[in-house]
Amino acid sequence: MEERLYQVLYGPHVTEKAVSSNESNTHVFKVATTATKGEIKSAVETLFEVKVAAVRSVNVKGKQKNFGKRKGFKKDWKKAYVRLAEGSTLNVEAEG
Repeated sequence: MEERLYQVLYGPHVTEKAVSSNESNTHVFKVATTATKGEIKSAVETLFEVKVAAVRSVNVKGKQKNFGKRKGFKKDWKKAYVRLAEGSTLNVEAEG
């Protein structure tokens, strides 16, 4: 079970909207497409030692891209909005 927790979270999803949601104690993560809300909650609570109040997940469809004369698609992926309980704080910064 412990191994699965490390495979659920890929990292923070840093966008302008995600950064503004940090003020309301909500953090956005890229997660595995097979991850459930329960797995995401337990992974965040275990790895960051915080209390999670709610988890919302979104499946994002890959966009169509042109590769020279050919058309292709980017991969589908999943993101999770994790709202922390009152009094819990999380400092996740993206590198690079």
